[in-house]
Amino acid sequence: MLTEFCTKIIQKLYNIDYVTLGLILGTALVCALIIYWRKAEHKSVRDFFDFAFPAEIIMHPSARADAMFWITKRLMMPFLLIPAGATFVTAVGYATNQAISWIFGIDGTLINGPAGPVTIVIFTATMLLAYDISYYLYHVAQHRYPFLWELHKVHHSAEVMVGITKDRVHPLDDLMNRLWDGVIPGICFGIWSVIALNPVEIAVFGLNVYVLRNILMMDFVRHTHLKISFGPLNNIILCPHWHQIHHSVDPRHYDKNFGLLFSFWDRLFGTHFIPDPNEDLKFGIMDRDAKDYQSLVGLYILPLKKMWRHIARRLRRRFQVSAQTRNASP
Repeated sequence: MLTEFCTKIIQKLYNIDYVTLGLILGTALVCALIIYWRKAEHKSVRDFFDFAFPAEIIMHPSARADAMFWITKRLMMPFLLIPAGATFVTAVGYATNQAISWIFGIDGTLINGPAGPVTIVIFTATMLLAYDISYYLYHVAQHRYPFLWELHKVHHSAEVMVGITKDRVHPLDDLMNRLWDGVIPGICFGIWSVIALNPVEIAVFGLNVYVLRNILMMDFVRHTHLKISFGPLNNIILCPHWHQIHHSVDPRHYDKNFGLLFSFWDRLFGTHFIPDPNEDLKFGIMDRDAKDYQSLVGLYILPLKKMWRHIARRLRRRFQVSAQTRNASP
């Protein structure tokens, strides 16, 4: 009985796409090796591991909070029943497909036969753009609206970056993000399903695009201490160092570099910031209760309490205005 229980827990913890995990960890290791090789004068294996896994970061209370949050969240996710992002995309895509087909009287796809390589490349590119602008808009909203910020603050409360900091996201924030993530990419999906892709291909390529985006944006690497720049490519792709600015407590860096994969959204909307390559960054939040976010209670419960206070305050104001209006009327 106990063995069975332990096996189930291990399965929940390690129910991971190992190919994707290998690519992510491999990318992080290669990046660390390249930076170390360029900077270190006297090279050794031990020195490399000290550089890649600094004790002051790995043993930091924020890193321990990340580890506990990652483990408990993976254990809870099956019970929270939060659908995968592709589920919402497929649902909105199907609704878009049906609406367009009904309005224009289309039966099947406009282009018959299997999708060719050119179609798949264009589809992948448009889906990446749809996912990315969707993320950018929601990310800006997370910083602009207080009740969303209280949830997003969980992510920003990390005082060091250790890779799995990327998953320091409140479960409710996860759900809301995935719901929104289905809108723009879902509509894009639906249009493509009318043009050239049947539902089976949509499900397969939709999932691949989602995974491809996560690999390309180097989400694990950009949530580490590694200051990686892509040089001239920074004008198109948001490099890890530019994202790390987004986590900085320096007021100059507030509400900057919201992008996920592409950096041109920030330039287009005036939210980009180009950091000094040698600048040391301090991460976290400046709230008086910042230390409370380094515990599981602070990461799971505190955001909900604060979010409810914002909602309750707004409801009270609305009731007061409504009551004043009724009293003022003859």
